[in-house]
Amino acid sequence: MSDIRGPLWSHSCTWTDLLVPVSLDAGRDGLDLCDGWMDRWTATWKYAGDEIAGPVRHLGQVPVASRGPMRGFTWRREQRHRPGLESLVSTGRLHGFESLEEDQLLVALDFAGDLVEVLSQPLRIRFRTMKKWRNHTPDFFAVTRVGAWLIDVRPRDLIEPEDLESFAAAEEVALVCGWHYAVAAAWRPHVRSTLGALYGKRRPTRDVLGIQPELLAHAEEEATFGELATAQTYWPAARAQLLHLLWHRKLGIDLAQPLTDSSRVVLAGGPS
Repeated sequence: MSDIRGPLWSHSCTWTDLLVPVSLDAGRDGLDLCDGWMDRWTATWKYAGDEIAGPVRHLGQVPVASRGPMRGFTWRREQRHRPGLESLVSTGRLHGFESLEEDQLLVALDFAGDLVEVLSQPLRIRFRTMKKWRNHTPDFFAVTRVGAWLIDVRPRDLIEPEDLESFAAAEEVALVCGWHYAVAAAWRPHVRSTLGALYGKRRPTRDVLGIQPELLAHAEEEATFGELATAQTYWPAARAQLLHLLWHRKLGIDLAQPLTDSSRVVLAGGPS
């Protein structure tokens, strides 16, 4: 994960670079990780509609294809969270989320995750703490071009000690399986607002005016967002094309700063 105090170049960052790290040390201290825990702890997943359980030691050998979510979700009046479906460019499909925080995670994965596939509520872990047996269902399993991720989403101010135990247990299971693990609890400043600005221009678009080649050529001169746009005859269309190129990481900006007309724009392969 990059230094949260330095630049965060959008064309070269990973999705975890967008996060503020969460320490799981306090939760790990409460886990029973004595010899043989990988055989005592179990994981349950859905395959072709049926629930299948086994020791976590063998979980990494289970094929991802045909897995289903452990539970569905519904909408009802007066519920406190806000579920929905997010359309991802990476997969070309709709994916369920149970809260706006989970939706933000899906957007970040779509932008910077090298995403191949994502499954919500992918499995249920039964693990042992020093005091008792507990269950935990991580929020997402993401397959990317650089590895697989088990992911939990929980706003930082809502994380309780038991949550830290659950997250630490999920991380231990991920390590056994050869996966990565992350908790999406807080995003670096300006990340959410900038991804929100790029989000609307993420879909395939026609460049009928031939603006994109000129924008890419002028970006070699390290111009600002406003300079690149106003240099074009059809500057409103140029602004939309700039956002499209930024989402698809053909151009880059510093995500650690607000996106404004004075934002420096670089070609992909530039500073990182």
